[in-house]
Amino acid sequence: MSIVPREEQADGFIDLDRLFAAIVRRARLVAAFVAVFIVLGVAYLLFATPIYTAMTSILLDDNLSKYAEEEPTPTNSQLLDNQIASAVEILKSGELALRVVDALNLSENETILNPPQSPVAIVKGWLQSVSGLFTSGRAASEEVQRRGRRLKAAALLQQGLYVERVARSSVVALSYRVSDPQLAATVTRAYAEAYLTDQLNANFEATERATVWLQERLDDLRQRSQAAALEVERFRSESGLTAARGELMSEQQLADLNSQLIVAQADTASASARYNQYKSIIDQGPEGAVKNATISPKEGDNSVIRELRTRYIAIGKREREVAQNFGDDHPQAVSLRSEQEDIARQIFQELSQLTASYRNEYEVARSREASLRQSIEGIAGKNSDASSSLVQLRAMEQKAAALKALYESYLGRYEQATQQRSFPIAKARVISEAGVPVGPSSPKKTMTLALSAVLGLIVGGAYAAFLEFRERTFRLEGDVRSALGHRSLGYLPLIGSRPKKTAQLLRARFASDRQPQHRVDDTIPFQRLSRIVLDAPRSAFAETFRNAKLACDHMLPANESRVIAVASALPDEGKSVVAANFAALLAASGKRTLLIDADIRKPGLAQMITPAPRTGLVEILTGVATWPAGIKVDQRSKLAILPASGGTGNDSGHQSNELLASPAMAALVENARNSFDYVVVDLAALAPIVDGKAFAPLADGVLFIVEWGKTPSRLVRDLLNSEPQIDAKVLGVILNKTDMKELEKYSDFDGAEKYRNRYGKYYVEQDISESRYTAA
Repeated sequence: MSIVPREEQADGFIDLDRLFAAIVRRARLVAAFVAVFIVLGVAYLLFATPIYTAMTSILLDDNLSKYAEEEPTPTNSQLLDNQIASAVEILKSGELALRVVDALNLSENETILNPPQSPVAIVKGWLQSVSGLFTSGRAASEEVQRRGRRLKAAALLQQGLYVERVARSSVVALSYRVSDPQLAATVTRAYAEAYLTDQLNANFEATERATVWLQERLDDLRQRSQAAALEVERFRSESGLTAARGELMSEQQLADLNSQLIVAQADTASASARYNQYKSIIDQGPEGAVKNATISPKEGDNSVIRELRTRYIAIGKREREVAQNFGDDHPQAVSLRSEQEDIARQIFQELSQLTASYRNEYEVARSREASLRQSIEGIAGKNSDASSSLVQLRAMEQKAAALKALYESYLGRYEQATQQRSFPIAKARVISEAGVPVGPSSPKKTMTLALSAVLGLIVGGAYAAFLEFRERTFRLEGDVRSALGHRSLGYLPLIGSRPKKTAQLLRARFASDRQPQHRVDDTIPFQRLSRIVLDAPRSAFAETFRNAKLACDHMLPANESRVIAVASALPDEGKSVVAANFAALLAASGKRTLLIDADIRKPGLAQMITPAPRTGLVEILTGVATWPAGIKVDQRSKLAILPASGGTGNDSGHQSNELLASPAMAALVENARNSFDYVVVDLAALAPIVDGKAFAPLADGVLFIVEWGKTPSRLVRDLLNSEPQIDAKVLGVILNKTDMKELEKYSDFDGAEKYRNRYGKYYVEQDISESRYTAA
């Protein structure tokens, strides 16, 4: 049958009951680790060198130099972060450390050069000293040694220095840790002063270098600018490019003529328009001229034409009225028409005079325009001849202007640098002066002890978890059922050198015994262990055997005589003691019981018989003796005992497994069935040898013994899976050598083992008195 261990049957969730039980079970172990680590922490505090820390705060403020700068540089969060990061790195730099070393002469300070060392560092120094004995080299000069001490002091300063930004502010916190509080404060102040001095020196040196460089550039630019200006004037004079008001004369003349030409062209166009207008009217004749003549008031003095036109219109109107009333031939109508024609001639004459006048104006304007064009063409011809020289002149003027502008720019920067050099202002100030620390900063007692306790808790918890994870033994009856699938018959308490109360009780019993051959010892003799069930019949020990007997009777009801084998997986699990006590219980109950020691290779029941037997199982199976001859009977319990062999053991040359599987063994068992109600057979361990497996077919049932907390569950499971014949005959499993005080720690909070303290009302744990089996 397939057997599934309890741990594999658990679901994917955490079993809180088992977790809490494991915590309670391992609490002492974890507490021991915590105590050990706290002791180590106390030892560390006792031997550790106290370290003192002095701290100062430096504010980086650009507003300190706002009066020295004409235009302060705008700052943003990114630029501020970069400035503070740069300041932190400067404070950590080796150059600043060397300045502090020189300022305080720390290269001769033994506290700095040879600080108190930890035990590990001391051992490391010894090893380096020993290795130095085997290296050859010349002694360094005094200057080299001094330089080495200086560099070493600077390196050690950097190791004890801590620089960090305070939150998101512009403040940098600088602290120094050393074993001397006064030295810590002195070094911290020196660092702050060195940083401020470094800022001033850096600003001054940068301004000084800029001033020197600008002075050299100014001299060169001034010479080049002057040479370029002289070259422009010389080229203009040689090329005849005379200038007035910053422009060439020819260019000014050409501009004036162009403006005059534009005016002349406008006048010509205006005169031509007037002339053409009047000429078109005159060309229509007197009558048409009068009808189409529309004279603008702006066109000179034309009041005569307007007056004549008014008269012409009035006479025409009157003439039409007379002709309409009296007819066209009326003398008055004829007279009016004659007068109208005369006025039309007068208007035509006036228009002809105006047309002639406008023609003259047009001719004059056109002549003036032509004259201006000739003048412009002459001057433009001269300018085209000097165009190449003018282009070259413009290039030379641009070069001279650029050099002049560059010179003026550098001159302004030179004056600004000269002024800034006279302002000894740093962009930082100390806002918290370093004081002498009144107490050590490390080691911190509370934190060290708390950390020790936490580490002890972690290590102890990890070790406890490791022990729990590798727990693969039988602790509870539920482990038997889940791992093996068999019934648990109960627990047999541990009896022997543990617990101490039992050992002390037995020592007292042995001390009162008059027989001198027994020595007072913590180890209980096998004779005592084999009859505990008789000495303490109402104990929990005896109750487990009664449960085993009940299981045998219920599971083997049809058997008149029952052969019960007692087996275990490994040696020294106490199966012989269990077999002896189980057989003694059966015999004391009035049943005819035979106890056979079938562990031929390692017999143990022979110790129950005094005097030592001469014949046993081996002699009977080999035919040396008849089967009843080797049986010894205890007079007190009437238990019949058949030891493994007489003398020293199996020396017949036969294999023990062959003897147990032989027909003689089968005949022996059959004879025992006819003579006894119960036959209890103590078998050898099943895992190392095959003796027990050879006898298994002759047994009706098997009581399987496992040692509490020691026998691996997987070993037993694999053993029974590989031996189905034995597995099918297992009546139950007994957990032997159980530490009853530790048992309840492995149980869940609602497990049966938690309530075993209440079972004492039914148990009477009597003292185990000294007695001995005597065989008849």
